[in-house]
Amino acid sequence: MISQFRTAFNADFLPEQYRMLLADLDARAETKIEFRVAETPVFLPLNMLQEMAAAGIELTQRLLEWPEYLAGARASIPDRFTVAGESSHPHFLTADFALVRDSSGELTPRLVEIQAFPSVYAYQAVLAEEYRQIFHLPKSLGIFLSGLDRAGFFELLRQAVLGKHAPEHVVLTEVDPWHQKTLPDFLLTAKALGISIMDISSLEPVGNKLHYRDAAGRLVPIHRIYNRAIADEMIARQVRLPFDLTHPWEVEWAGHPNWYFLISKYSVPWLAFPPEGRSRAKYGAVVPPAVFLDDFLAGKGQERLASAGVSLPQTREADTIYENLLLKPLFSFAGKGIQFAPSRLELEAIPADERRNYLLQQRMHFVPTIKTPHGLTQAEFRILYIWPDGGKLTPVLPLIRLGRGKMMGVDHNRNQEWVGASAAFWQ
Repeated sequence: MISQFRTAFNADFLPEQYRMLLADLDARAETKIEFRVAETPVFLPLNMLQEMAAAGIELTQRLLEWPEYLAGARASIPDRFTVAGESSHPHFLTADFALVRDSSGELTPRLVEIQAFPSVYAYQAVLAEEYRQIFHLPKSLGIFLSGLDRAGFFELLRQAVLGKHAPEHVVLTEVDPWHQKTLPDFLLTAKALGISIMDISSLEPVGNKLHYRDAAGRLVPIHRIYNRAIADEMIARQVRLPFDLTHPWEVEWAGHPNWYFLISKYSVPWLAFPPEGRSRAKYGAVVPPAVFLDDFLAGKGQERLASAGVSLPQTREADTIYENLLLKPLFSFAGKGIQFAPSRLELEAIPADERRNYLLQQRMHFVPTIKTPHGLTQAEFRILYIWPDGGKLTPVLPLIRLGRGKMMGVDHNRNQEWVGASAAFWQ
């Protein structure tokens, strides 16, 4: 939103440059990019990204030091996905933010969600490099955060993924990785770090160790797993693994599966309404009011939202529509299952024993801030963090999603231009 760069980019943009960008991304990833890439990056003041990054760190540390929260989050993990060998902290974290207008009309960040799970680290770095090269962006514009350069970024990623192990004994696992839209990131990560990509259902247990078969069919012991397999997808696909996830295997996890549940959307109601005796976090103002569905239908949650200034209808009839709320399943990914303006009937239709796995959150109205030839466009800002063993939680790179619809995910902005996955450059 630095106007001089925005104006110059729009004025100089050529469609053939965008075609070159897509071709180069496909060539570097050695596969077709199946999600929409935006025609433009965004240009931001560094202090805006630093504020978001600092908020994500502070909120995460607060959750890690909160025994009651962690106990509640742990109880939400499905039995067959409670994995042994949990690391002392997550190795990867993402925090998503919207820009909204506060009561004084100023633009301010609001947390969309926070998730201790890997994102497209390697791909995002390459995307930013390609934007710079194709559109001849000034070298003075920064990409990485925390004082990192490209080499420092990939070294931090290497430390987090490999730990102290040789690449031959580290694998990236996913459900059917060769047909995931995130395959470009898998391939770029594997190439950068020298590791193998494996379908999680192809791992073979022998004794107390897990193994994979290399290109020659040789059985290779796995010492560390860079986990990209999402529990809700495994449940939805009814994936049957040839090994028991809950067994204490002799393996380390880079991105331990438990953290997917422990720091997730589950945290938002806790951060929004901390219990009596626990003060609101320094960055608590970035957290939107949110409550669990069971609390809302019991009445207490509705009172909390109203006390936070969320406008709600007074009636509780079946046809009551909650225009200012979003219904979110706690452990879905990529916007799956999110419902805008749910009705009372729809909320009550969710079985009572499942309601604790949903939250109702104040709907945020993203302010369109990116000038494009198709009009002002909204941006969602994701801060990517890496936390290697023996290191600290470090913001490394911003990821941007541009859109003009209700949802900001790349899957929700099809058949439009100047929207989709993007990158940020800062000054």
